[in-house]
Amino acid sequence: MSSEVIASRAYLRVSEIANNRRTKQPGIIPVSAATWWAWVKAQKAPQPIRLSAGVTVWRSADVLAFAESLAERAA
Repeated sequence: MSSEVIASRAYLRVSEIANNRRTKQPGIIPVSAATWWAWVKAQKAPQPIRLSAGVTVWRSADVLAFAESLAERAA
């Protein structure tokens, strides 16, 4: 299976998307989790997928496309 196929099927949690305060790890998008959730609520960011009451994920392809659109707007 190609890496593109794998990436399109992968899911990300908010700790991987936004900066993680606990581990001090940067996220894919350099914003806080609070900002990410505000963007989701305002429907600026991709909408999440609820796997269970405590597990929310996003498709990695959607998050990467969103990050690319942010980069294009900033340029």
